[in-house]
Amino acid sequence: MSDDFPSLVSSAWLAAHLDEADLAVLDASRHLPAAARDPHAEFAAGHIPGAQFLDLAALVDETSATPQALPRPEQLAGALAALGVAPGSRIVLYDDSAVKTAARAWFMLRASGWERVAILDGGLAKWRAEGRRVESGTPDVAPAPPETLASPQSVRSKAAMLANLDSDTEQVVDARSADRVYGTGTDPVHGLPMGRIPGSRNVPYTALFAEDGTFKSPAELREAFAAAGVDLSRPVTTTCGSGVTASVLLFALHLLGKHDTALYDGSWSEWGADPATPKAQGPER
Repeated sequence: MSDDFPSLVSSAWLAAHLDEADLAVLDASRHLPAAARDPHAEFAAGHIPGAQFLDLAALVDETSATPQALPRPEQLAGALAALGVAPGSRIVLYDDSAVKTAARAWFMLRASGWERVAILDGGLAKWRAEGRRVESGTPDVAPAPPETLASPQSVRSKAAMLANLDSDTEQVVDARSADRVYGTGTDPVHGLPMGRIPGSRNVPYTALFAEDGTFKSPAELREAFAAAGVDLSRPVTTTCGSGVTASVLLFALHLLGKHDTALYDGSWSEWGADPATPKAQGPER
């Protein structure tokens, strides 16, 4: 990544750079069904000036057997081009979602080879709380030439996760709340039995944020992983319900300079739905 473009930008930074021609701002909000929120409508009602709406719900590889799989490179490239994002642009992503979906978009882009991409710390909520300007409507945009992107890297399949159970090469860290990981009932989000991949650690994604929705300090992020028994000198693969909040863990690890990481994209929606996969349930003994 360019030395002058950080991975995490403040609202003050974005306000100062908002009008720069090579900067694209994308609202990557997506919500769980239970939230009953329409991100398209909310974007039209109010967004950061000049932003475009990146529709994460449409960026799914429907040809894959993996639930909610990352998009094919031509899908992602086409979506960005349609939003007027020119090849080589710097991209700032933000969201107004409880599940911090800007991190999913960040991983999607980075894994496909788009290097100059950042997340707005605190998202739209902090931007609004500071009284910064928003605009309404759906902006017109001139399409840009598509960038050539690669198939997503640093992604683990169910087969790879099964093999890792024997090799224990990569630590598996689950981003879901502890009640969903260690509980014994039905998962309220995906309707599957609660549980986890055997041997996985638990770092709830919510533990990585301060009260104002910004990421905690590097020292606090390190402590959150250490407290869960994660050894940051070893490779890490993250998982969650469907690959969204697991991306928050990956972004936090990226902030710590850790890059031997990967995403289990199918996550619990795939693992938990397969009767053949081994599962751990209930409190750790």
